[in-house]
Amino acid sequence: MPKKVKPAGDGKEEGPVPCKQVKVEAAGGPSPLNLDSPSGLFESLISPIKTETFFKEFWEQKPLLIQRDDPVLATYYRSLFRLSDLKSLCSRGMYYGRDVNVCRCVNGKKKVLNKDGKVHFLQLRKDFDQKRATIQFHQPQRFKDELWRIQEKLECYFGSLVGSNVYITPAGSQGLPPHYDDVEVRGEETARLREDELLPARVFILQLEGEKHWRLYHPTVPLAREYSLEAEDRIGRPAHEFTLKPGDLLYFPRGTIHQADTPSGLAHSTHVTISTYQNSSWGDFLLDTISGLVFDTAKADVELRAGIPRQLLLQVETTAVATRKLSGFLRMLADRLEGTKELLSADMKKDFAMNRLPPYYLGDGVELSTPGGQLPGLDSTVRLQFRDHVVLTVGPDQDPSDETREKMVYIYHSLKNRRETHMMGNEETESHGLRFPLSHIDALKQIWNSSAISVKDLKLTTDEEKQSLVTSWPYVLTNRGT
Repeated sequence: MPKKVKPAGDGKEEGPVPCKQVKVEAAGGPSPLNLDSPSGLFESLISPIKTETFFKEFWEQKPLLIQRDDPVLATYYRSLFRLSDLKSLCSRGMYYGRDVNVCRCVNGKKKVLNKDGKVHFLQLRKDFDQKRATIQFHQPQRFKDELWRIQEKLECYFGSLVGSNVYITPAGSQGLPPHYDDVEVRGEETARLREDELLPARVFILQLEGEKHWRLYHPTVPLAREYSLEAEDRIGRPAHEFTLKPGDLLYFPRGTIHQADTPSGLAHSTHVTISTYQNSSWGDFLLDTISGLVFDTAKADVELRAGIPRQLLLQVETTAVATRKLSGFLRMLADRLEGTKELLSADMKKDFAMNRLPPYYLGDGVELSTPGGQLPGLDSTVRLQFRDHVVLTVGPDQDPSDETREKMVYIYHSLKNRRETHMMGNEETESHGLRFPLSHIDALKQIWNSSAISVKDLKLTTDEEKQSLVTSWPYVLTNRGT
């Protein structure tokens, strides 16, 4: 058994930010989870396991099963998503493939029962009742407020995108054959690949309704980067076998082979997978930062600016001379990396900021402008609000008209992101943020590292620069008064 436990612009923000968020539906009473902070939420999610123990013994290593006999938590989990929610969701315009998949495991193989176009609830319920099909609902946090609330906090906690899928399976049925998951794919391939139940890297499963019988198998590829179906005669006997009930939680690392079915004679099962750390490996980070490191080094080292050998690109095999040269450059880059504090992030920080959930607001929302509309002055004290939703990175100037390509400081935020497109990779997204000259980096770090700071104490040469810095992003900085 797995471990089992019981009980972008030029310093100017583009476009207005609405002062108030649309009012969200009530969550139905106080949450039994601690939603006061990202770390508090995660601690309560895996309770009674301690966070330190989880990351030391289970994260990316082995499954964790937490079974709870907690009626309050079970009731709360049921409220996150129910079979009965599908009727109202379908009336909002859901589509097969994009929002919903219908499938069933038949003789060890997956049979997709999707129709074309818009999902009609009566047809969906007919396939569920008569064909014993599993209904997979993609990214329910787009519509269910409490899942938005949970996943937004988890994105702050992990510093990585957090997606989810709901699976509703009739009694005596199984939706998918044994398989392991890789990473979430976004972009043009998403719609095609969704049929294969792609889940991001590390998976937390919350049982919402009914019971689900699970079988886990030892990975054939540890921390796999590719989705795969696995034949039962190849994977052998289950390493772990158990049944989840409402309020229970299961974690397993990427690459864990698994299959699950709803036992006969019981009600249907509903569970949600909450998954994270897609494209967040050291390999991904190396690919993201290496181009910036080369950019910096080439400005200082003439060898990197010299041309490659003539006709090198026409060679079938890389020459020994080219291999030795590249090896030398890599050693030089490694030496430079040891002494640098500023790694240039090409895409990862920007991608996270532009694709994550916006902050969750209660009631009538939170003001995103400065109190009373008053912009800060030299005698004001400012602080960074929504700190967990703002990232700072240094990178080459992205203005194609600037041939010098000097380094700039970029600040990206998710305050204007659209919840309705979260993790829907085929939907258009845009980045929101600002850019500043590299000379502003120390002042920006002062703001980042202080709970509050006086504008006149910012490390900039002139008062005009200080005033311009704090008035250029009023939705991220709040004015503490004069």
